[in-house]
Amino acid sequence: MTQTLISALNRAVAGRPAAPVRILHLGLGGFFRAHQAWYTDHAPDAAGWGIAAFTGRSTRIAARLAAQDGLYTLVTRGRDGDAYEVIGSVSAVHPGGEHGAWLAYWRRPELAVVTLTVTEAGYTRGPGGGLDLGLPEVAADLAALRADPEAPVGTAAARLVAGLAARRRAGGGPVAIVSCDNLPGNGEVTARVVEELAEAAGLRGEAAYVTTMVDRITPYPEEEDVRVVAGATGWADAAPVVTEPFAEWVLSGDFPAGRPEWDARFAADATPYEERKLWLLNGGHSLLAYAASLRGHVTVAEAVADPVCRGWLAEWWAEASRHLEFPEHELAAYREALLERFANPRIRHTLAKIAEDGSQKVPVRILPALRAERAQGRMPGGVVRALAAWLLHLRGGGVPVRDAAAPVAGGSLTEAARAVLAWLEPGPAEDAALVEAIVREAGELS
Repeated sequence: MTQTLISALNRAVAGRPAAPVRILHLGLGGFFRAHQAWYTDHAPDAAGWGIAAFTGRSTRIAARLAAQDGLYTLVTRGRDGDAYEVIGSVSAVHPGGEHGAWLAYWRRPELAVVTLTVTEAGYTRGPGGGLDLGLPEVAADLAALRADPEAPVGTAAARLVAGLAARRRAGGGPVAIVSCDNLPGNGEVTARVVEELAEAAGLRGEAAYVTTMVDRITPYPEEEDVRVVAGATGWADAAPVVTEPFAEWVLSGDFPAGRPEWDARFAADATPYEERKLWLLNGGHSLLAYAASLRGHVTVAEAVADPVCRGWLAEWWAEASRHLEFPEHELAAYREALLERFANPRIRHTLAKIAEDGSQKVPVRILPALRAERAQGRMPGGVVRALAAWLLHLRGGGVPVRDAAAPVAGGSLTEAARAVLAWLEPGPAEDAALVEAIVREAGELS
């Protein structure tokens, strides 16, 4: 039943005092608010762990959340209804351009944890996995840091280097840097790009890098969410987040200055959990984004309601699962749970959003299974289908293209298949049987 709005959401209305800032976050998007901020809000010691969150570059969400003192509504959308809760762990909100404020948090002795959700592309890596110093934005940040270690910078690596250097100059101790992006070995990835940039800039800092697996399907926010929350709760929230009931977080690494008592899994090695999630959930999403959109589907739920797409998903999962370090009965249960999550019709997870930046995603979601299957002499149909569908996407099929690899996908299908595979890594482009299989599958999908 629709209620009368009482006022805009803020801490005075909600009776939620801000916790002292001990966590710094870069990448103030919906997933961070549905995952890391939610875990922190639910920690038994949450009153001692506030988050200062910065956007990447945009100002819109920062302005909306700042007006609400960092509060927002998390809508947990199950098949049978919605649950609403106000999340209060974000104590301070800043647009990404407030570099002085960013450095000021690093100088605080009580800062303990720095988390990141900047997407795969945000790590500005080259083909070898290290920092790509040839990128204009990286080169500009390097020049700025060499001239002045406190100069405004834009890339994630440069912001971390600047922060670590500022903390060292202030006499602060080491903090934990926690990547929460969908990259295998994301802690090692972060350490490498940060340390390479720091060395090039002649700056120093000290940190422990934590590797994680993060999981919670969180669609891109829509304006309709604002109206839904207002009608259901009676408060006006300009920045709600909709998510699914399921959440998982696996962390591996040290926290030299402490951390909240998160209800997460702490493991000696997060790699098996990362691979399972990246290959089955994210890889399944990528397959559907490119292949199911060719059949006219718009969302993940629509796609898995189609028996053809569901069969494609099952084939991909079977191939990828052969190379995961879990008992088959556990993998079967995981796949069954994934299918149920994908099929939730009340989570509007669009294929177009998933399809973006495939050239950053396909190498970590699809290629590991390709390498493993070809090494064992098999031509994996599910992998081939995913690559063929991505190729057609780059050539304009399905959802709109937002991918740096699109320019290499011209010419004949055979030429395009070789060029796109070479864009990913040299080996597959030399596999004539693979190229032929991709071209044949692309023809069938067209």
